[in-house]
Amino acid sequence: MSHILNIKDVSKNYSSNKALNNVSIDIPRQSIFGLLGPNGAGKTSLIRIINQITGPDTGGIIFNGEKLSQKHIEKIGYLPEERGLYKKMAVGEQTLYLARLKGLSKEEAKKRLLYWFEKFEMQGWWKKKIEELSKGMQQKVQFIVTVLHEPELLILDEPFSGFDPINAQLIKNEILELRKKGSTVIFSTHNMGSVEELCDNIALINKAEKILDGSVKEIRKTFRTNTYRVSFKGNIIGFTNALWTGAEILEKHTEEDVHTITVKL
Repeated sequence: MSHILNIKDVSKNYSSNKALNNVSIDIPRQSIFGLLGPNGAGKTSLIRIINQITGPDTGGIIFNGEKLSQKHIEKIGYLPEERGLYKKMAVGEQTLYLARLKGLSKEEAKKRLLYWFEKFEMQGWWKKKIEELSKGMQQKVQFIVTVLHEPELLILDEPFSGFDPINAQLIKNEILELRKKGSTVIFSTHNMGSVEELCDNIALINKAEKILDGSVKEIRKTFRTNTYRVSFKGNIIGFTNALWTGAEILEKHTEEDVHTITVKL
């Protein structure tokens, strides 16, 4: 599989703080790529460099075989964790304005907006002001603006924040559909459940350095320990006797009437 993005030996310093240290990652084309790591690890710095909000001190990025430059901006859609909608503007007016900034004609922008508004059941929102919407509703608007120009590369920072489970699933379905249509998706998240559910590949950054990267399938195989922790009420002797041959009890303790056993299979 070819790569849409090749990140090569990227380093970034802010005064005495090292944000990234010789990070190299290849992003496969038409994949969903999870960018993981704790707060302050360097994920946001890398995302800002890809979006050309800032530049690397050393190293570089190749986009579709070319050195990343301003001409590639229109091929990228970015949903930041800190949302940036104008609170006093009406939804329709604002989305139309932002679509025009992405290079769409007024006619094409309105056509695509009407499609997405109907798809997300937002037909009645056109004249509402952003400040009148709930956080989840604002998230829907921001997501639409991000994908409206059909970018080759989507970068989503905590895309499910603020959504109830139903709307989070709606966005997950759209991410999968966008990948199916040819987009590559990078999303930064702390939610490991979403990573396992959606991602083909991941990279883990910690303390400015890449710790690991690869396909989710291969990483799961490499780091699988076959260790499980089980909590239950009832007869602990009966439970341990019911374990199949070869199971090893690593640890067990009881608190009040709840037994917790760590088992390696």
